[in-house]
Amino acid sequence: MAKGFLILPTPSPHIVLFIISCLMSIISKSSSPWTSSLPHELLTLDTANRLRVDTTSIELASRDFGKIVQENPLAVLHPSSVNDIITLVKLSYNSHVPFGISARGRGHSLRGQAMAKNGVVVEMTCLTSYSEGSGIRVFRNPNKLGLSYADVGGGQLWIDALVATLEYGLAPVSWTDYLYLTIGGTLSNAGVSGQSFRYGPQISNVHEMDVVTGKGELVTCSNYTNPDLFYAVLGGLGQFGIITRARIALDKAPNRVKWVRMLYHDFSSFTRDQEHLISIHGLDYVEGSLIMHQSPPNNWRSSFFSLSDQSKINSLVSKHGLIYYLEVVKYYDDLNINNVDEELRVLIKGLNFLHGCIFTKDESFIDFLNRVRNGERELQAQGLLDVPHPWLNLFVPKSGIMDFNAGVFIDIIHKQNKTTGPVLVYPLNKNKWDDRMSAVTPDEETFYSIGLLLSSGDDDWEVLEDQNKEIMNFCDKAGIKAKQYLPHYRTKEGWMSHFGSKWDMFQKRKAMFDPKMILSPGQRIFNSVLEM
Repeated sequence: MAKGFLILPTPSPHIVLFIISCLMSIISKSSSPWTSSLPHELLTLDTANRLRVDTTSIELASRDFGKIVQENPLAVLHPSSVNDIITLVKLSYNSHVPFGISARGRGHSLRGQAMAKNGVVVEMTCLTSYSEGSGIRVFRNPNKLGLSYADVGGGQLWIDALVATLEYGLAPVSWTDYLYLTIGGTLSNAGVSGQSFRYGPQISNVHEMDVVTGKGELVTCSNYTNPDLFYAVLGGLGQFGIITRARIALDKAPNRVKWVRMLYHDFSSFTRDQEHLISIHGLDYVEGSLIMHQSPPNNWRSSFFSLSDQSKINSLVSKHGLIYYLEVVKYYDDLNINNVDEELRVLIKGLNFLHGCIFTKDESFIDFLNRVRNGERELQAQGLLDVPHPWLNLFVPKSGIMDFNAGVFIDIIHKQNKTTGPVLVYPLNKNKWDDRMSAVTPDEETFYSIGLLLSSGDDDWEVLEDQNKEIMNFCDKAGIKAKQYLPHYRTKEGWMSHFGSKWDMFQKRKAMFDPKMILSPGQRIFNSVLEM
């Protein structure tokens, strides 16, 4: 095993030889039969230096944010247009032995999901202009702002979509905590954050998409046009197509936010209050987190608490060992600036947080949404960003959250004292999700998003991976029917259990839209059995 990485098995030699001969013929432009038989469009890609095989490009595409898995592609495509992607996929589809193709955004996957071992990685962020829908175009409905939308390229970042739409006084309604992710990347998973209880995940706020299927066909899909592809791609882990454009729902953007955190030492009161808040109208964001000695009040997600507040909280941690904070936000603008404080007071009246342990901030809308960016820069400056991140993200049904707290938060995370990083816990409403989509959630009306956002040194990430396995084993033994978010399994049985009743449909959709299993091999869904 290479230091700090899990190196996965190689495919059969004849597949590797085929792909090498194919791609090297592109690069060399020789007079071999391979070169003469290749489509002219693909030769044009290399003429414009779009197909890269240099060490820097290969190394970048072989790693991700997780820094646990490393898989080298044979080449990296820097497309200048959607047609470049179509040409590449068609080449693979029409080949005697197709090679894998993965779309890569910011490389924020955790365990090689956006890699293509001995295949081709497509750098989606290279598509920046609006030609063919790969940029950002905003459509403002002056009569009803809630009917406005933005057409956004799949390789665009959410931060860029925010900046572009704010120029029109508009913004998307559903977010992730971190905005430097691509549109296509989050829509291939779900896209969840504290707004999701009210507005649903990001996949519930898409009107239409352009998708390059595994056959190399560019298809426009929506609820009304090609709906099978539309619902397959949303939350589909990149298995059915590469998103090149998404039509994102917009609404009127607020100017500022009231941001409140309240402390609890009783988990039952903490979850009861969270569930109450997501059942009423008025708040725009509800999250929660753990505070322990190894997970302090302020971290890279935000520097919310003042020094004096941190001292007070640390005293509570010393007393109780484990503290939970409930986090809420209410948007406001010039129209309700005089009423927002009273509205917020009414919304949180009757909550059972610790006496005197309520903390408030007033932030601009954009600074609140972009709060994680500053923490990221600080980690980068300290050399603490480019490290392994053995994260574990789960959806835990409401019926199991008390057992999860006792068995995981207390008996594993707190007692073992291995965890370094934020631990998130907040409820979501299932009625904001569309079950026709590929994304999987627990079969209960309320479930919790759990995020163990861990980091480690290059040599000890396996300790935290073992802890993650212990957590999953606990859930199985306790009968907690948790579902992984950003899932990773290494066997067909694991994936079948994950998708449950959706597995048959998932397979049918794969056969329909990517029958040669070209796309997103790094997810290891349909190639897991072959490589074990």
